Parts: sequence; structure tokens; C-alpha cells
Amino acid sequence: MVAKRRRHPVGGVRISAGNGYSHFPPSLLYAAAKMYYTDEATQAEIAAHLQTSRATISRLLYEARRQGIVRIEVIPTDNEAAHDLADRVTAVLGLTAVYISEPLPVPGRGEAIEDVMGSVLAAAVGRALMAVGLDVGDVMLVSSGRTIYEVARFELPKLPGVIVAPTVGGTDQPEAWYQTNEITRLVAARIGGRPAFLYAPALPGAELFQTLKTDPAIQRVLNLWPHARCVLTGVGAPPLLRTDAPQFVNVTTSPDLIEAVGDVCSRFFNRAGAPVAFAGSERLIAVDLETLKSIPTVIAVAAGRNKVAPIIAAARAKLFSQLVTDPRTAEDILARA
Repeated sequence: MVAKRRRHPVGGVRISAGNGYSHFPPSLLYAAAKMYYTDEATQAEIAAHLQTSRATISRLLYEARRQGIVRIEVIPTDNEAAHDLADRVTAVLGLTAVYISEPLPVPGRGEAIEDVMGSVLAAAVGRALMAVGLDVGDVMLVSSGRTIYEVARFELPKLPGVIVAPTVGGTDQPEAWYQTNEITRLVAARIGGRPAFLYAPALPGAELFQTLKTDPAIQRVLNLWPHARCVLTGVGAPPLLRTDAPQFVNVTTSPDLIEAVGDVCSRFFNRAGAPVAFAGSERLIAVDLETLKSIPTVIAVAAGRNKVAPIIAAARAKLFSQLVTDPRTAEDILARA
């Protein structure tokens, strides 16, 4: 049966009512698509204008999409975009979960990113902690560092009865984020937990170290480390890029630290994730990397371009299993990884 042909007003082009979609002239596909998608005409109105059937108009619109004359884009909501970004970072880094915060505000003049990230990251940290399912008597460890300190200043979910203990001893520096007992107290107060303080310097002298190894109060806290269900830790930037660092991080006296890309719980590692020693590191009172890897859930919290390389290296070395970060850092991770 020979298909009938009708003439339409657009340039005198004939419309085939048969099934040869690819024989439709591009000008006709454009005309139909423009009336439907731009002018918001109905298919019946377009059919009347072009003097053809609605079935043919449907074919014209389908072919216009197939040839790319019409491009339909589905824009995800902010929530769906964050989920998609988290899924991609999870897959790239081989993690069990990634939590994306709201975008961080732009720091003002004289401010650093650390000055503005606490309240934003705290909400995402709260989601991560709630998913762990901590119960009364469970042990959660917290690291020192600016990021965890800033997060601890804002609201966190209530986890009553959870024991909160530091992963590292303190230093005699004035900044609050080097005082691990202070961070432990803040986090415990936020979640309604019970703090377990570690009264020991991060890097004691040789003689004091031997004494601390047998001190019952110190050992009580150290013995909690292997039994922890969760760790909340920052990810340190490369030593050479730091504007401030613990006193024992000294590249001059410990040139091996030049190879370090970052640290987790004051344990430094290189780009391959292998430990990097420094002068006196054998006396460091901090959870060791092997113990860290054995803890069921280790949540790293980090944001900023100088954290991208250490995040990637630590994740691939399995030093943490979950990540809390902001959208920009997540995009930078995908671009570099």
C-alpha cells in the first residue's frame, strides 16, 4: 500500500505518513518541536497547522529528540545531586559511605576555611554518627585537630551513655584544638556521653614514656582503643603545607616528614598510605594505624583543597571507612582520583 502524502505550509515539504522517520526533513522536525516545546502548542494544534495527523506529530517529536534537535535535561534536586556526588566518591575511594555537607560559606577577609566550617560539617557528621548505631557503653574515639574541634562546638546527635576517649595525648600548645581532653569533653557533652580523659602528652620524653606505659590511669584509656566501635578523626594536611602543627611535627629535625602527605590521629603516611616515622615517633602516645584499621567504623572529617591528596591516600590505605566532606572537596577528589 502506498503511503499518502500531504503538502503542509512549511516550505512546501511533504510529510510521509509511513514509518520512515528518518525521511522527515530537519526543517519539519524543528518546526514541530519548536511549536510543541517552545510555543507550548498541543499535538492536535500542531497537526491542524501542519495539516497532518496527531500520530505523525508524535513521530516528528520522537525523531526530533532522537536526532538531537530536542535535548531534554533532567535536573536533579540539590538533595539528589548530593546523593549522586556521595555515591561517586564512595565508589572511587572504596569506602562504605560518604556524607556530603551543604556548601561551605566563603571565608571572610582574614578568615580560614576552618573558621567557617564547623556548623556546616557538624550536620553531616551527625548523620554519619546516627547511622553507626552506637549504644550505651560503646566506645567512640575522637582525634585532635582543628576540624574535629570546630565540629564539636556545634550540635551533634544525642548518644547517651557512649564512652568518648581521645586517640592521642595532648600538647602544651595554647590552641584548643591541640588539647585532646578538651575535644573529648566537648564531644561527650554534645552527645550526652561519658568522657574518658587521657592525662598524657602526645610525645613524652624517653623516661616519662616508660613510666606512662605502666600507669593504670593511662592504660585504662589506651585499653579502650582496640574495643572502640567508632572513631571520629580529622585528616591532616601535608606537613609542608601547614600553617600550624603539633610541636613534634618538625621537618627540620625529621626530614622524613617531607614524604608525608598527611596524617590520621597524628600517624603520618605517604602517598602509598605507608607509615612515615619522625624523630621520637616510637614514643608517640596515639592509636596506631593497624589498630585504627581494625575498628569497625572510622569516620574521617575533612574539607579543603589541601586535604584532597591526604584523603585519597588514607582512603586507599583503608585508614578510614567513611568520609564527611563538602561538595567542592568531593568534586576535587573525583577530579584528582
